[in-house]
Amino acid sequence: MQLSYPGVAGECVEPVRVGASNYAWLVFALTFGLLLSDYMSRQVLNAVFPLLKAEWSLSDTQLGALSGVVSLAVGALALPLSLLADRWGRLRSLVVMAGLWSLATLACGLANSFEQMFVARLLVGLGEAAYGSVGLAVILSVFPVRMRATVSGAFLAGSMVGSVLGISIGGFLAARLGWREAFAGMALFGIVLTICYPLVVKESRLATEAPAAGRTAAAASRPRLRTLISTKSVICAYLGSGVQVFISGALLAWLPSYLHRDYGMTVAASALIAAIFVLSTAAGMTICGSLSDRIGRDSPRTKLSLAMAYCLVCCGLLSAAFLLPAGLPQLVLIALGMFFGAGTVGPAGAMVANLTPPQLHGSAFGVLSLANNLLGLAPGPIVTGMLADAFGLRMALQLVPLVSLVAAGIFALARGSYQQDLQQLGLRTDVA
Repeated sequence: MQLSYPGVAGECVEPVRVGASNYAWLVFALTFGLLLSDYMSRQVLNAVFPLLKAEWSLSDTQLGALSGVVSLAVGALALPLSLLADRWGRLRSLVVMAGLWSLATLACGLANSFEQMFVARLLVGLGEAAYGSVGLAVILSVFPVRMRATVSGAFLAGSMVGSVLGISIGGFLAARLGWREAFAGMALFGIVLTICYPLVVKESRLATEAPAAGRTAAAASRPRLRTLISTKSVICAYLGSGVQVFISGALLAWLPSYLHRDYGMTVAASALIAAIFVLSTAAGMTICGSLSDRIGRDSPRTKLSLAMAYCLVCCGLLSAAFLLPAGLPQLVLIALGMFFGAGTVGPAGAMVANLTPPQLHGSAFGVLSLANNLLGLAPGPIVTGMLADAFGLRMALQLVPLVSLVAAGIFALARGSYQQDLQQLGLRTDVA
């Protein structure tokens, strides 16, 4: 069946292909590595919250601002920079981005006041703004379409793994060498990877590795930008993903401080335990994305039903967790809640890819990143910090899971229109 506009690649238009090539997995590994650096640079700050609070006498609102300003910059700039990358060159853009956030992270370690740290963190956000969207577009360009939810979930799980490394290694370095050295360590890792990436990943090789549908789309005329928001279900995918990510943003920022305050853990110990929780989030992104591809292979509505279920289970588990006193049962429920809380990442990414032209996938994921950051990652730490100043951190974390109910409602709206939107674009609904 012909597509309604050039370049929309559903699973039905892809020739039979056993799996991804070795080079595709190499591209995935290196792009994933830079995503690790991205989030290590972003989340190392959360591991040193107690040290900065003591040294500079900062309020929880100020600490939340230092964390949230990165996501705010990412949200505001993700779309324009993704559009620029689609035109200027995705690989070239990735290298420039990585170099900028690495140098800005080094500047964080040299800051001598809240104001200087705030500016440096803003520059970190500027460098990271479009990396997730453009990096995912590069990866999806060399993988089979049928693997989209799996690959999207696995790649974006790097944000959680990077957060784990940033929090745990950052806490370790801060406890032994100082918080400035923690930032320097993250910066060095990013600089090394930035140098290596363009030596291996090249535009000419990506073009030969792309599936046939992707190469056909690349040769077609560039579609209009309005195709990024041309259907109800893709708009719901953006919004539902962004709202659900609010919970991950809040917990990533505040779990180390919660463990430090309520459990009496040291900075290094709270960072390590929080890192284990974040690993649960990474596992949820990958496993739930894979389940969506497998269980929902023949039914688009099933994929959306799973996304709704992930939201509701997350809300129930985390709400129960923060009503319990400090102890092992609470920690287990937090880990399980974070596992399911990130399960919507894969299905949302697959929906966006299926409903937008490949030539604009960088921009489409830029819109997704815009929603994730402006609705989730940016306000999550800030709003939680404000609630903590007013009611205490435990009460703030009791309120955060309720956001999942809103996300579930948005995915329910998408479920009702997804098949119709695929038909509107000329895609078979039994396999998309």
